Amino acid sequence: MNQNLAFADYAVFIIYFIVVSTYGYTVYRKRKQDEQDAKAYFLAEGNLTWWAIGASLIASNISAEQFIGMSGEGFFLGIAVAAYEWIAAIALIIVAVWFIPVYLKNKIYTMPQFLKTRYNESTALIMAVFWLFLYVFVNLTSILYLGAVAINGLAGGEYLHVIMIGLAVFALFISLGGMKVVAYTDVIQVAVLIIGGLVTSYIALTTVGQYFGVGENAIAGFKVLMREAPEHFKMIIPKPTATSSQLDIDKYLTFPGLMSYLAGIWIINLNYWGCNQYITQRALGADLQTARTGILFAGILKLLMPVIVMLPGIAAYVLYQNGHLPQLVGGKDGAYSAVLTFLPTGLKGLSVAALTAAIVASLAGKVNSISTIYTLDIHKKYIQKEAGEKQQVNIGRIAVFAAMLLAVLFTWNDILGIGGVGGFTYIQKYTGFISPGVFAMFVLGMFWKRTTGAAAIVGVILGFVLSVLFNEYAPMLFGNETLLYTAYPNGKGAYEIPFHICMGLSFLFTTLVMVAMSFAGPKINPKAFDIDSEMFKVKPQTTVLIVITLLIIVALYVKFW
Repeated sequence: MNQNLAFADYAVFIIYFIVVSTYGYTVYRKRKQDEQDAKAYFLAEGNLTWWAIGASLIASNISAEQFIGMSGEGFFLGIAVAAYEWIAAIALIIVAVWFIPVYLKNKIYTMPQFLKTRYNESTALIMAVFWLFLYVFVNLTSILYLGAVAINGLAGGEYLHVIMIGLAVFALFISLGGMKVVAYTDVIQVAVLIIGGLVTSYIALTTVGQYFGVGENAIAGFKVLMREAPEHFKMIIPKPTATSSQLDIDKYLTFPGLMSYLAGIWIINLNYWGCNQYITQRALGADLQTARTGILFAGILKLLMPVIVMLPGIAAYVLYQNGHLPQLVGGKDGAYSAVLTFLPTGLKGLSVAALTAAIVASLAGKVNSISTIYTLDIHKKYIQKEAGEKQQVNIGRIAVFAAMLLAVLFTWNDILGIGGVGGFTYIQKYTGFISPGVFAMFVLGMFWKRTTGAAAIVGVILGFVLSVLFNEYAPMLFGNETLLYTAYPNGKGAYEIPFHICMGLSFLFTTLVMVAMSFAGPKINPKAFDIDSEMFKVKPQTTVLIVITLLIIVALYVKFW
């Protein structure tokens, strides 16, 4: 055994692996008839309960970039980064009440199908190809690379490629069984993820308490964090002034205070949770009430996530600032791994299992979405139109294998340079550029009957162009101070507009152009969805879940504003 993991740690991890694999195989055997039904295989149509949908949403969402990246942002920014999770809970309410009814009433199973039904086939094909490239070469590769690096660091640093292959094979084993196997194994994965994550946070807090002389008490340790790093417990990062340090400016560039809530963070969350095949796929095979309850359950779980993925980063910051964390390497992204070194034998294995659960669940969910889009939106329509149900399932499995193989090949020697920019930054950079245009195309397509197909195509292209313009060139072309934005020095000899503000500006101008173009078309587009108020009515139990979620969020913001 190496210096980091002992026999008990490996034993805990092996038990986790056996339990998940056995349960996944049991689910697969019970539903083997899904091989004769493509929609059952890809969507688990009619087979998922609300708790399976909610757990699967969280398991697919929380991965290495959250554990490593968000913990790192907790180290750097503090609790402000929790806004990604808490605003996501509100976004999930919006998706459950307003987006999902539109999808289900119009029998939408994939996001390209939505675009074809609402706009035209060209828009659907363009976006299907784009999503496949994005999922394979951005999301899948970054999840696999970050996950392998993180676990390799805990296992001694000598097994990167072995771990990479192990994660890929484990995810393949789950995903080849179809969406039902993915979703129900996600229930175990999210349980391990939450338990292991909470254990890590608990140990981090008790370690802080021990070092600062208040005893091994988690609550006392949390109070120490608030006392030693009060600036890390403010949700709103102040706007820089002429006397602000570069560190303060860097924090604002990452999360620009109140402006984040007026612009980018809503686009990020609503696009991710409402217009993303990888996420919505879990609910598209269920009835409306089951889908809504599952999504709202995921929203409640999101409220807990900062405790798991952000709090260890703040603990690492306080320990490091006081000389108690010499093992921290790699800057803020090394915070989570450094905290894990405090875990006793056995519990370290549980935390590795939690990290593995997050990675494998995300990989499995991602390749399932890749195979669904490729099979239903490309292969069946353009390559093998006569493919039967079983053939579609087999094609989907080949797509799963091909996608994972590509991910391994491109992360083997980090061809894409993920390690250079950081996995969290890598994902945000490439998905963020396209998000404003995609979200504008979806939201106008759902709720404004006049939106045209030409406007949708222009919107996607313009949203990307404007994102690049505001992020890379606007300060140089238009100056650092305009009516629309303020650019700040980034410490590298240039000026930047905060990324969230760039997204908001891109979305605003893209929407205006799409609206102007659509006014040139008919008052009601023939392909517009039929929407009525009855679709959006919610049952009393749904209202209760929404109110509980909103009250908790209000309390959190009142406490940490």
